[in-house]
Amino acid sequence: MMQPAPKGLRIHIGIFGRRNVGKSSLLNALTKQQVSIVSDVAGTTTDPVEKPMELQPLGPIVFIDTAGIDDIGALGGLRIEKTRQVFDRTDIAVLVTEPGIWGEYEDQLAEEVSSRSIPVVIVINKSDTAAPGDEPAFVPEQYRSLTVPVSALTGTGLDALRQAMLASVPPECLEPPAIAGDLVGPGEMAILVVPIDKEAPKGRLILPQVQTIRDLLDSDSFCMVVKERELRSALDRLKVPPKLVITDSQAFLKVTADVPKNIPLTSFSILFARYKGDLVKQVEGAMAVEKLKTGDRVLIAEACTHHPIGEDIGRVKIPRWLTQYVGGKLDFVHYQGHDFPEDLTTFKLVIHCGACTMNRREMSNRIRKCNELGVPITNYGLAIAYSLGIFERALEPFPAALEVYRAGREAMKKK
Repeated sequence: MMQPAPKGLRIHIGIFGRRNVGKSSLLNALTKQQVSIVSDVAGTTTDPVEKPMELQPLGPIVFIDTAGIDDIGALGGLRIEKTRQVFDRTDIAVLVTEPGIWGEYEDQLAEEVSSRSIPVVIVINKSDTAAPGDEPAFVPEQYRSLTVPVSALTGTGLDALRQAMLASVPPECLEPPAIAGDLVGPGEMAILVVPIDKEAPKGRLILPQVQTIRDLLDSDSFCMVVKERELRSALDRLKVPPKLVITDSQAFLKVTADVPKNIPLTSFSILFARYKGDLVKQVEGAMAVEKLKTGDRVLIAEACTHHPIGEDIGRVKIPRWLTQYVGGKLDFVHYQGHDFPEDLTTFKLVIHCGACTMNRREMSNRIRKCNELGVPITNYGLAIAYSLGIFERALEPFPAALEVYRAGREAMKKK
């Protein structure tokens, strides 16, 4: 069976607006499916509803239908918080209103997407109820050129809306960075070291491994996939050394011992620090491990919501390695999925997973929030390499990041 594109690779289109302007009806009309519940009762949508689909010629996208931001009461507050989380992963915002409706809520939404540099399309739904030519008149002048009159009921304007969304796609979504292909090159080989343990999904590889294989193939590179026990034998059989060895971070020590120093080595997680966010910032964040003291709070954030089993990397292995490095007990706090604390100031370090299930914008926003608050952020692979004393070796494929690390080390020595 052909697997659909992962959500982390899809362009995220968020649908926002006050209650009962027809956001869910619009999503159902765009997808030609009954995705969201439609009701005359305001506030029917509670948690955000996601619908992955193909929007040609763009390709794989995911629509996110959100709750109205004008909700009230305790439950309304929870709905609003869930809606605000969607901004962090939205590549294109669709702001839905209806004829004659534009006020404080719409201004707040427009300001929010503008402050985040999110492209926006203004949809005037229920345009079939407006007088001809009057639809955009109530929209503030600076947004009128972004306005598309639509009727989810009759289907009028849906084609124009699709074209407006296509025209709004950020360039970085159309030309995403490489994972590893640029480090290997056409006609060259990478060896991928893939441990098979209790947490390995039965019958398949984990997402970062699959995406790295596809990226190498797209770059006309070769790739060999081995378990850590077979790595040394695989290297001995090659007539030409590989351009790069990529390992699961949990096998870093054994792989480092088996790979000759003339062969560059890194991990899937470190590749994803570059692919999904800002490698240099996360290298700087990893160096904060050096400053950790007994009792410091460390946030461990994981994008997916799998149930941890056995020697879980985020809940068991990383805490163990960091505790050993620091020489004292640390206070670890764990978050999963799209949940991420608003107040980060109590943490001395944030350690994030590779974010393979997130889109690049959501991960970049988390890095931005940490930077604004002066809280160091790094990721699993970088934190593991640092705590195991192999940080410099793991950064050799990335000269700019390696130079930042070496400069930081020199600065530490002078203090």
